[in-house]
Amino acid sequence: MSEEPDRAQVERAVERFFAEERLSRRRFLGRGASAVLMAGGLASVLSACGIDGTAARNLADLQREATTVRHPRTAIGDWTFSNWPLYVDKSILKRFDDEYGGHCKYVEEINDNNEFYGKVRQQLAQGVPIGRDIVTLTDYMASRWVRFGYVTPIDKGNVPNMRRLVPNLRSISYDPKRQFTLPWQSGAIGLGYDIEQTGGEISSVRDLFDPRWKGRVTMFSEPYDSAGTVLLGEGIDASRATLDQQLSAIERIGKANDAGQFRRFTGNDYTTDLTKGNIAIALAYSGDLVQLQSDNPNLRFAYPEEGAMLFTDNMMLPAHVEHAYAAETMMNYVYEPEVAAIICAYVNYISPVDGIKPLLERTNPDIAANELIFPPEDVRRKLYPYPTFSTQQEQTMYEAMAKVTGA
Repeated sequence: MSEEPDRAQVERAVERFFAEERLSRRRFLGRGASAVLMAGGLASVLSACGIDGTAARNLADLQREATTVRHPRTAIGDWTFSNWPLYVDKSILKRFDDEYGGHCKYVEEINDNNEFYGKVRQQLAQGVPIGRDIVTLTDYMASRWVRFGYVTPIDKGNVPNMRRLVPNLRSISYDPKRQFTLPWQSGAIGLGYDIEQTGGEISSVRDLFDPRWKGRVTMFSEPYDSAGTVLLGEGIDASRATLDQQLSAIERIGKANDAGQFRRFTGNDYTTDLTKGNIAIALAYSGDLVQLQSDNPNLRFAYPEEGAMLFTDNMMLPAHVEHAYAAETMMNYVYEPEVAAIICAYVNYISPVDGIKPLLERTNPDIAANELIFPPEDVRRKLYPYPTFSTQQEQTMYEAMAKVTGA
């Protein structure tokens, strides 16, 4: 297999294998990617091409650099912020420009983590600027950028509002000291259900396996979501799961599927079955239910009592960033409570900024009262981020899940 362009083409295909779609600002990430390439022999493709990324800098060196990084104050000037569509109230951008000068070129170009990575991968690997000063990527992709050294350490002196981070997001497995990533917004994975069909409230991962709902349950095909939830139901901290634990959870899902428990495995398309009443219970994304409840008043969302998986989109400075101080100034700005409250009211996601609920109680009481946007503190303490696996481990995990889903 030649290095280019064949290798680049295969890498893009592999990245699509791990793809996650965002349908709208009210529809969280659709993680039904595990079947995309499996039927075509993903394992053989990975093996033949040896794809695990090309590290730009050694991670240990990068971590040492992070302890002394200093980005001096400069005029803000023109700089670029890449994000997902419909993910900020754009009045915030104008206010930032008015207050700090310069111009934030805000580009809504991240429609898919892997599609975006494919656009900039070669520049990152070659060690040249990618023309973006902030990029906002989901945990598994953020982890990959950190692992490959495709990031610039954050000068925390320029982001004093980091202290406003909610406690459960102050550290994460792939960036324990938050040296390279800062949360933008988050979402939870829990139980979506039709209370008319269940006859009452449900609250446990066990409900996904209850024989009463046999054939009327959907499960995500994405193992980070489904297997992680199962592990939480077994009392295991899924954020620290080993590959063997993840595979064990997939095996349990497979046995239940063989017994006819699940109607089907889904990505975001579970919403159709749930809204139409085709199922009683679905593993679901919290953000979806904000909208779906307005379409079907019988629908409910429950954070499982055992805990829920949490996914986060993260702001990062790419390697060889050209306007680090401007980017860090924006990071600090969006962590101002008044600014974070405006963003939260617009996007309806779980904000990473502590203390904004009282502000919204005055300006947007319905938003402030919505537990899908503001989980109670006892729930927030039981929100768990994804574990971190290597590309090879991901391959093994996805192969196991594909056997279960029939992909």
